Amino acid sequence: MHVLVIGSGGREHALCWSIAASPVLTKLWCAPGNPGIGQVAECVPIGPMDFPSLVAFAQDNEIDLVVPGPEAPLVGGIVDAMEAAGVPCIGPSRAAAQLEGSKAFTKELCDAAGIPTAQWERFDDAAAAREFVRRRGAPIVVKADGLAAGKGVVVASTETEALAAIDAMMEAGAFGQAGSSVVIEECLEGEEVSLFALCDGTAALPLGAAQDHKRVGEGETGVNTGGMGAYSPTPSFPDIAQETAMDGIIRPALAEMARRGTPFRGVLYAGLMLTASGAKLIEFNVRFGDPECQALLPRLMSDLLPALQAAYDGELANFDLRWRDEASIAVVMAARGYPEKPERGSEIGGLEQAAAVPGVLIFHAGTEADTTGRLHAAGGRVLNICATGPDLRAARDAAYAAVREVDWPEGFCRQDIGWRGLAPATDKKAAG
Repeated sequence: MHVLVIGSGGREHALCWSIAASPVLTKLWCAPGNPGIGQVAECVPIGPMDFPSLVAFAQDNEIDLVVPGPEAPLVGGIVDAMEAAGVPCIGPSRAAAQLEGSKAFTKELCDAAGIPTAQWERFDDAAAAREFVRRRGAPIVVKADGLAAGKGVVVASTETEALAAIDAMMEAGAFGQAGSSVVIEECLEGEEVSLFALCDGTAALPLGAAQDHKRVGEGETGVNTGGMGAYSPTPSFPDIAQETAMDGIIRPALAEMARRGTPFRGVLYAGLMLTASGAKLIEFNVRFGDPECQALLPRLMSDLLPALQAAYDGELANFDLRWRDEASIAVVMAARGYPEKPERGSEIGGLEQAAAVPGVLIFHAGTEADTTGRLHAAGGRVLNICATGPDLRAARDAAYAAVREVDWPEGFCRQDIGWRGLAPATDKKAAG
């Protein structure tokens, strides 16, 4: 097969690494890719939103399957553009991608399909939104309705915080058009997990669960980021609970999307809150999470490429995947100043020594190489230091041993990735 992956981050590096191992692969490209991806795929300098150039490249190179990584091209309609040109592309159509493109769309779908979620209201007017917050009180959650790169959610512990979030989103334009409308919902209590499923329009194949760490500081402190690390599996969300969520959340969503004439194909990511009354949906995303993908794929024993092809062909009903019993962890190394103003251009060394730690994989998320081959930071989240081990503690020890080998004074990471999976239940309750 000829395969084209779209994207340039750590998620896309993990996808390329996994696909590159397939015996049915003939040639792998990534647009635009990064220096790490360039070790397993041929990078082509085409941006993920340059649909005409991506389509032309796919046609010229007889691509058998396009695999978009990020949400922006999916919500923007890359699948529709490829399909119109006769190029197979695994992912949701633009209409189906509204599951991530609009928080209100997802909430309406939940109401129609009977999917448990937080009580909510949508607002186009800032004054009405502020009045709602004053009436309901805090804690309360304010979400930009559209795409905001994983940062358009404020869990406000006070009314003042909620009102400031409304002002930032709706009046100051902190997230552009994405924040012109907001969804305000009740604040659910519990532990957050991410559940993933590969879907073919009607059938859904579980891809496992992971737990992300959204805030920039240890102990879930500081501002929200795109994700500072993840681990899998999640002790608080065992297989039986995952299957309950598949039946109560994932499959009803697929059925409702099919009923509406917009069947969902691709990876469906359910962000869940494990409340006292069961799992409730926080949000849907229409692709692999980042960095959850980097924690999940190292545990996959089966060949990913035939699974993606089966999802495209509508043949998942009789498909299965095998997973390693090992635990996996991904620690994000970010540039100083992330997420507000990450510093770019600093040199990174020591990756060979870090990668030599047993069980470690390094996925590039925001790097660039100069003309001499030296590596530099080119983004906020720059490296994913990943490791597998017989249990979470062993995987975590290996990952942080590798972090210590990275020569990058201008980089930083959280030192507590995986803490919920290792802490006794009493510690979890006290800390979060």
